[in-house]
Amino acid sequence: MAHFINLVLPIPLERHFTYSVSAPEAKLLQPGMRVSVPFGKSKIYTGIVLSVHTTAPEVYEAKEIHQILDDTPIVTQIQLKHWQWIADYYMCTLGEVVRSALPGAFLLESETLVLRNRDAEIDEQDLKDDEFLVFEALQHQSVLKVHEVAAIVDRKNVLPILNRLLAKNVIKLKEEVFEQYKPKLVKYVRLGIAHSSDEALETLLESLTRAPKQSQVVLALFQLQATSKKPISTSELEQAGNSSKAVIKALVDKGILEEYSIRVDRVDFDGTRDVSAVKELNSYQEQALNDIKTAFDADKVTLLKGVTSSGKTEVYVKLIEECLALKKQVLYLLPEIALTTQLISRLQEYFGEKIAIYHSKYNVQERVEVWNNVLLAKNKAQIVIGARSAMFLPFSDLGLLLVDEEHESSFKQFDPAPRYHARDAAIVLGSMHTSKILLGSATPSIESYHNVKMGKYGYAEITRRYGNVLMPDMELVDIKEAQRKKRMKGHFSERLLEEMTEALEAGEQIILFQNRRGYAPVLECLTCGHTPQCPNCDVSLTYHQFRKQLRCHYCGHHSALPESCLACGSPDLDTKGFGTQQIEQEVIKLFPEAKVDRMDLDTTRGKHAYEKIITRFEQQQLDILVGTQMLTKGLDFRNVSLVGVMNADALLNFPDYRAHERSFQLLTQVAGRAGRTKKRGKVIIQTYNPYHQILKQVTTGEYDNMFEEQIYEREQFKYPPVNRIIKITFKHKNYNVLNEAADWFSSALKTNFGGNVLGPEYPPVARIRNQYLKHVLVKMDKKESAARKKQHIKRIEKSFNAISMYRSVRVVYNVDHI
Repeated sequence: MAHFINLVLPIPLERHFTYSVSAPEAKLLQPGMRVSVPFGKSKIYTGIVLSVHTTAPEVYEAKEIHQILDDTPIVTQIQLKHWQWIADYYMCTLGEVVRSALPGAFLLESETLVLRNRDAEIDEQDLKDDEFLVFEALQHQSVLKVHEVAAIVDRKNVLPILNRLLAKNVIKLKEEVFEQYKPKLVKYVRLGIAHSSDEALETLLESLTRAPKQSQVVLALFQLQATSKKPISTSELEQAGNSSKAVIKALVDKGILEEYSIRVDRVDFDGTRDVSAVKELNSYQEQALNDIKTAFDADKVTLLKGVTSSGKTEVYVKLIEECLALKKQVLYLLPEIALTTQLISRLQEYFGEKIAIYHSKYNVQERVEVWNNVLLAKNKAQIVIGARSAMFLPFSDLGLLLVDEEHESSFKQFDPAPRYHARDAAIVLGSMHTSKILLGSATPSIESYHNVKMGKYGYAEITRRYGNVLMPDMELVDIKEAQRKKRMKGHFSERLLEEMTEALEAGEQIILFQNRRGYAPVLECLTCGHTPQCPNCDVSLTYHQFRKQLRCHYCGHHSALPESCLACGSPDLDTKGFGTQQIEQEVIKLFPEAKVDRMDLDTTRGKHAYEKIITRFEQQQLDILVGTQMLTKGLDFRNVSLVGVMNADALLNFPDYRAHERSFQLLTQVAGRAGRTKKRGKVIIQTYNPYHQILKQVTTGEYDNMFEEQIYEREQFKYPPVNRIIKITFKHKNYNVLNEAADWFSSALKTNFGGNVLGPEYPPVARIRNQYLKHVLVKMDKKESAARKKQHIKRIEKSFNAISMYRSVRVVYNVDHI
């Protein structure tokens, strides 16, 4: 009987693929194991086994697999079920979810190797110059990789040369699969067995009297072994014996020392520090904990709303402690990598080495190690802290799922697919594991709070800051009036400068918030008004003063700062608007004595860049920190007494139905960084419109009023959480083709869904990377079946793709667009 397996490949195709296997292979294979298979003409891909069966495919003949890559499954059944849910709900393929979920090192890739064809007779006269270079290289080397061929002929595109050589039978091509993950091995040394007894050691030392350095190393090793039970690494011995690698190598060669390797994890949180007892909770935290447990007993997802600095983390710690006592795993999701730095050190105090971290700043090798530790439920991966991708790890027994700062838009993945929302997908994952689920925030999202009001979620609240510290004193400063009276110094009002001077004199720290990076968003000619635009996108270039560059924040295009206007040649160029770089420059001029740094996307590109800036600020090596919204998320700085918001209007005047909710959340969160110890903090919000409703609600902390107003508006205009929305984006490089295609698709949608379809409409930035964009918004009533409507949209897409002219138009779905 023939045996077959169904596979999912990490490519954006709807179908699963069937391959044939032998009977012994069928016995060995289980769902969740990796198999490398041939796909297409010569490519080899890594697939995940979904099922083993005996039904042959009807349409095509099943190919044989290339090789089995695992002894045991690396993906669990719950993961496969969860990934299928993500693919169905967010309207993408299971292959795209697999590509996003698995660390890159698990997806073995094939590399094309170029070999010399030894069977053919080759006339060198027939070869062109570039062909001869490759042929000559193959005389000296048996195998060449494609990039090596490119280096030999000094050309990027070598495909035409390889095709000509293939046609002349000069070369053969071969696909080789290579493993990307390599375990880290650390070299250790020990005394050879022959010299382990005291007598043998004495004889050895006598024999080494003429080699004092070697004798010194042996003595150092003997002392280290006596004092420490841990293995001794080569570098440790080198240091202790005040020696060099050459001396140790000489002893190894003589057989006096033995070298051996131990496999270690690249990221390890040692348990050497003393683990502290969990802090006692105050009465408000205790009450919240009891409310959470009551909701958990009713099997409800629970929302914890606690004002900034109310000690939500301490409540989480109590819940984690109880979960670990039941020998279950904990997943702690955070919106930003920046937050993990502070949180790890706090949790390490309580849980020592039981913590594993998983996020995109980790390299491929480190991610594989965390994956394996979670899969094997090792002690060092009982608590997993991570950004949204940590949700894809292979948990075997998840007992508690925490989503901190659940309102954050960073939890939503925008590009590439799957465009999932980590909070919502994590709730589904938690329910599959029947684990306890807690969402935490000082400013919950409208959706989550709406679910509380509807009785769907449990609810707990902490209304006071920890240690009864007062909420910060918030003040709105009218900069429109200040500019009219010429009372501004650059972008700083008199009031903000006054408070900054006072804080610096008292030895306190300051945070300045401006949600735009770069120096200035626009460079303008004062003579003709021309503004340099990005050649690939419909957006003006942002001026970055540090590199004297104009940069596009959409496609990365950059050019040197022009000395004169490109349109009229006038040298009078000026900047409009301001970003974090400009604020940093102004602060340095206004307060030359103060130590200033900046935290935005430009300064945090390195792996440990976040950590360095946060640590310096924590240790009070900096006085003023200028930053974007990275600063607003749950960071705890004890000595910050003043927070300045440079321009609140940029947040409010945004073409988005969530603009007011986001503004309230951002401003409340950034204000929460101030005055987290005994002294009351101060927040200065600069604005052109101090009478704006949202700004007044922020200063008085009226979350419920903001919620009621937003819900009323969204009910009127059919936006979430009252309705569901799907944003469909069309992309194409030809303006006219895009228009026709978007009109055809939207009219088909309107025929099916009536007036609940908006668009097609151009977004504010209508061209990115030379692709024109057009959006269509589909609103769906929550009472109707979302799955049926999505199937309907997919059917329309099939008809759309059948029209040859529209086939090249890319259709992108963003479910629950935020």
